[in-house]
Amino acid sequence: MGTTYMTDPIIFLIDTLFSLYIMAILLRFLLQWCGADFYNPISQFLVKMTHPPLRIMRRFVPSIGKIDSSSLVLMLSLQMLADFSILLLKGVSINIGALVILSMTQLISLLLNVLVFSVFARAILSWMNPGAFYAAVSIVEALSNPILNLCRKMIPNLGGIDLSPLAALLLLQMAKMVVLPPLHELANLVG
Repeated sequence: MGTTYMTDPIIFLIDTLFSLYIMAILLRFLLQWCGADFYNPISQFLVKMTHPPLRIMRRFVPSIGKIDSSSLVLMLSLQMLADFSILLLKGVSINIGALVILSMTQLISLLLNVLVFSVFARAILSWMNPGAFYAAVSIVEALSNPILNLCRKMIPNLGGIDLSPLAALLLLQMAKMVVLPPLHELANLVG
């Protein structure tokens, strides 16, 4: 009983702390990739919070064009460490190949969730006060613009009603249903 009693809170703490930091790195990566305002207070917070490990990673992992490879490697490494720690606490053994696939699956899921949230938040914010400029609104716009612009190219103009958020949400949900299950299966097969 002692092991189970303390195992769940420790797993929760590990999962929460790692998830928050990985989210910060992912947001920094996405904002840098989509060209968000670097001087936005939220961008500045993310940069300061993630700069120490990324400064070290960049010595060994160079960027590839517009892609900050060191952020991707750091996210995957942290996710693998978190997954390994949690599985170890649960008494589950897993090989390195399955761990890599499991961690990549969780990062893809996180990415899709961030995009779903940003599109949904953008749609809600556009109804409330379309002309307002706040730090968070700027970030949400930067995150959602790439997928919304893609959807706007596919959907004809329907007289002032923008259906691109609905199309984006449908595409993102479809991506979750098409991409994630095969990766979970692959992790199970490898593990």
